[in-house]
Amino acid sequence: MRGWEKSFDLAAELKKIAQLKLQVMDCEDPLYPSLLREIHDPPMVLYYRGNLDAVRGACLGIVGTREATGYGIELAKKLGYQLAYAGVGVVSGLARGIDTAAHQGALAAKGRTAGVLGCSMDQMYPPENRSLAEKMEEAGGCVMSEFCLGTAPDRQTFPMRNRIVSGLTKGILVIEAARASGAMITAKQALEQGRQVFAVPGRVDQAQSGGCHQLLKDGARLVESVEDVLAEFEFLIPRGEMPVPVTPEGNLGPEEKKVLEGLGREEVHMDLLTRKCGLPSPVVSATLLKLELKHRVRQMPGKYFTRID
Repeated sequence: MRGWEKSFDLAAELKKIAQLKLQVMDCEDPLYPSLLREIHDPPMVLYYRGNLDAVRGACLGIVGTREATGYGIELAKKLGYQLAYAGVGVVSGLARGIDTAAHQGALAAKGRTAGVLGCSMDQMYPPENRSLAEKMEEAGGCVMSEFCLGTAPDRQTFPMRNRIVSGLTKGILVIEAARASGAMITAKQALEQGRQVFAVPGRVDQAQSGGCHQLLKDGARLVESVEDVLAEFEFLIPRGEMPVPVTPEGNLGPEEKKVLEGLGREEVHMDLLTRKCGLPSPVVSATLLKLELKHRVRQMPGKYFTRID
């Protein structure tokens, strides 16, 4: 068990666990995440708060730099939203930057999301994400750590945390990462665990793109839209077979109605639709996915869309 080698007061630990309303399980517990148990060095113990259903079923890890660009933040929120909306659990490390954006996107979609800390549950790093962690727990997600209480974050704890992020998931999506970064360590660990690695390309003149471009050169799956991820795990969302009834017009949100009106009866390219609707591109993209899942629109080749009436 990580960090228990030092002088350890079990009675004090149990008292703190009760005060913090934490749950604790070892790797023999029937509730222990099955995918995580399969890695070669699973955590002996997990402290957690929230609902472990957040890491059951299909999950994808989203990781990236703390020093994200506006583009990276927007994309992480968008993909976190779209994946969660499609039923994929979003797992990340509750760090600044890409991690935070991915969790926020999943929360906005009212989907599953789980955070793995690089410190103990009583420390919370970064401290400003305490409220985000609480929102995740309240929304049916969970926050977890393998570290005994009182463990502060350091250079060793984050790589240890990263193997849990990848271990809980079917794959890792890297959005903005320098060549030497924690996200690249996570990608390496994912490959060692037999997980799929996805990467988003970026500007060639930005350091935040270097790691992603290296991963793509090494064979990572290129991601330009959420469909590139869902296509890899097609069992997650059986396209064209989902028993979703056509949603009455009155039950659509204002953005969904606006996008449907913009489509009309002819096939429309997403770029033109974005201009017609006057909405930000990420909003249009997310709304189209919602409408597709509700069987109100169909995506055609070349990012063209058409209504289903």
